[in-house]
Amino acid sequence: MNAAAKLGSYVLGLAVVFGGALGVGKAVGPVAAAAPAEDHAAMTAAPSASPSQSAEHGEHATTQQAESDTPGGLQVSENGYTLTTLTETINPGEATEFPFTVTGPDGKPVTGYEVEHDKKLHFIVVSRDLGSFQHLHPAEAGGGVWSVDLTLPEAGTYRAFADFVPTGGQALTLGTDLTVAGEFEPKALPKISRTAEVDGYTVTLDGDLTPGQSSKLSLKISKDGEPVTDLQPYLGAYGHLVALRARDLAYLHVHPEESEKAGPEIVFYAEVPSTGDYRLFLDFQHDGKVRTADFTVGAGERPAIPDATPTPSASGHGDHSH
Repeated sequence: MNAAAKLGSYVLGLAVVFGGALGVGKAVGPVAAAAPAEDHAAMTAAPSASPSQSAEHGEHATTQQAESDTPGGLQVSENGYTLTTLTETINPGEATEFPFTVTGPDGKPVTGYEVEHDKKLHFIVVSRDLGSFQHLHPAEAGGGVWSVDLTLPEAGTYRAFADFVPTGGQALTLGTDLTVAGEFEPKALPKISRTAEVDGYTVTLDGDLTPGQSSKLSLKISKDGEPVTDLQPYLGAYGHLVALRARDLAYLHVHPEESEKAGPEIVFYAEVPSTGDYRLFLDFQHDGKVRTADFTVGAGERPAIPDATPTPSASGHGDHSH
């Protein structure tokens, strides 16, 4: 059966499967320069706007985050919208036609989407150990079904995020786990670093993450020791940053400081809700190719490890000599 026929059967099956389905919840996801920044988790740094405007976005977003107990991307169903994958088998290292759909509050596949960052829907896949990252752009197959060619490099568990804005609705980030069969051993989280190397480019990170506050992050791009000042727009911007909390892969608020300069510096404002480690993935385009620089960043002071030595109690029950 060819791809078109298979996707046609998926759409037909959805009419039955989702006829009475209904999801619940809420979510937070990325936004374009024209939409409210406080509703997004992965953001682009696009041309124009003042630092004072960016500061206002950060203050507004702090209020919005305080009102939400659950960061974006942690749930498969939010605000009545549900992410459903239509492929169960993925083999490591093999390209797989990967169809999926989003059902709305009425239980039907969503067919109306707003264009954000030049796309109606963004699809991001990361390994659970946060060593592998892919930012993909699925195509509409019809009837509310999306399809993307997906290659997952190794056996293990991955997290997929659908980032979109339904027509007339709010920005959403839904997440679901994907499993690639086979033996695997989770890798340790990459070490904290201020410098990333990718394809001959060096990206340096300046700034610290402070839990509960809007934190300025400056990323500077150079090649062969020279600053890159002719970055090319990618998805309508000069840079796109995804921030994930290491412990649960929560999508977090990241707000761009817009600028007309095409490098070498791209500035974002990030808000993190807790101490611990976070992974940052910066997409940028130069010489016609998109590259991704990744960082591990610590937020706040790590909690002290308790002393494992037993402490005798006041009643003397801590002494087992009797």
